[in-house]
Amino acid sequence: MARALAELRAAELAVFRRQLDTPAKIQRFLDDLPYNTESDGETFRSPRRVLADRTANCIEGAVLAAAALRVQGDPPLIMDLTAVRDEDHVIAVFRRHRLWGAIATSKFTGLRFREPVYRTLRELAMSYFEQYFNLAGERTLRGHGRPVNLARFDGLRWMTSTEDLWPIAGHLEQIPHVALVPLAAARQLTRLGPQLRAAGLLGHPTAGPRRRGVVDQ
Repeated sequence: MARALAELRAAELAVFRRQLDTPAKIQRFLDDLPYNTESDGETFRSPRRVLADRTANCIEGAVLAAAALRVQGDPPLIMDLTAVRDEDHVIAVFRRHRLWGAIATSKFTGLRFREPVYRTLRELAMSYFEQYFNLAGERTLRGHGRPVNLARFDGLRWMTSTEDLWPIAGHLEQIPHVALVPLAAARQLTRLGPQLRAAGLLGHPTAGPRRRGVVDQ
């Protein structure tokens, strides 16, 4: 870990140590960043590039959060949530008093921070179920992968690279995932009501209150 932190510039390390020194502060930082809608093509910025560009999509935000947690002494863990007829979601996970919590950024209001109160990763993943929906109002969360320790990618210099971090995304897709919703139950799921849907879209960059009628993600 010492070598990975040594690659950070003094200004970057200062941000991590002074501004991003708790999970709640990391989440506030991500909430304040404009969401990266990838209008010029898909990106997977490193934490260095996120700090410089001041924008992040969900996987970029999760990896930045993992880097910040690492600086504070936590393992840099991220976890993939899988969906049907929807995009997957990536979160940074951490433990306090043997309970799991999460940090994340998302176009959807309810897919962000989770306090560390969940006894298992399944409990943590299921806490996202009601707020995980597509723009048709379908509840789409179906599974989760195991946490991935980003230390395994130190050879990529994932904290400071100027290149996109696609090998990490590929690894998340390839590892086994745990099903959360039985097929029979999935067939009976109802769509979201208008109130919950509106709440989930409050900050959505294309389908939120300021962009009603826009339906592309």
